[in-house]
Amino acid sequence: MTLPKYLTIKQLAPQTADMYIDGEIVSDEFYDSDTSAAGFRDALKQAGNVKTINLHINSPGGSVFEGIAITNMLKQNNAKVNVYVDGLAASIASVIAMSGDTIFMPKNSMMMIHNPWTMAVGNATELRKQADDLDQITKSSVQTYLEKAGDKLDEATLKQLMDDETWLTADESVGYGLADEVLEANQVAAAIKSDLMEKYHHVPKQLNTEKTVDSVFRRELLEKSKEKNNFIAQTLGGF
Repeated sequence: MTLPKYLTIKQLAPQTADMYIDGEIVSDEFYDSDTSAAGFRDALKQAGNVKTINLHINSPGGSVFEGIAITNMLKQNNAKVNVYVDGLAASIASVIAMSGDTIFMPKNSMMMIHNPWTMAVGNATELRKQADDLDQITKSSVQTYLEKAGDKLDEATLKQLMDDETWLTADESVGYGLADEVLEANQVAAAIKSDLMEKYHHVPKQLNTEKTVDSVFRRELLEKSKEKNNFIAQTLGGF
């Protein structure tokens, strides 16, 4: 049986399924790291009636409604859901994390909550409606966070955190009731694509390491290309 890319059924524990959201949450999957609601649904079907789902998240977020659908699928599943924020659960990925019966965060992982946003074109009336629609969509996320947080977080504080695009450490997430347990730090800190980071305004420096890595990689690739071009030129010149 070929399993979906983000599903692993443990051979030694057939009643446990490991699932992964390692990239952007989208309606149509293009990259291997993409996760859609339809793809996640199919993975859950193939997992079958497992007793435990271990969901690992390292995602910058993505489509609100795809994420809400995934969240509801997990909440409606009979399995116990353990969520592990391996690196980052940002935007709608943090809402998906709330589906966990228990949410674990390594000490160097982070969670980001903010108000949903969109790109809009239209006249004044149409743009006002877009703003009203976003307010309605925000209510869904607010309700999901508050259900998880219980008495550790009130609505006024939550809305302020979302207005401010707040990047929460593992300890802060537990303090606000948005996670349950802090684990030992992962060996590698989270890094996500720089083009995805451009959506956000207050990205912590430690999460934006890909720009540096990408620059080094590009320089190395350029040097190798130059070497190959020189070799080809020298070789052709000898014929």
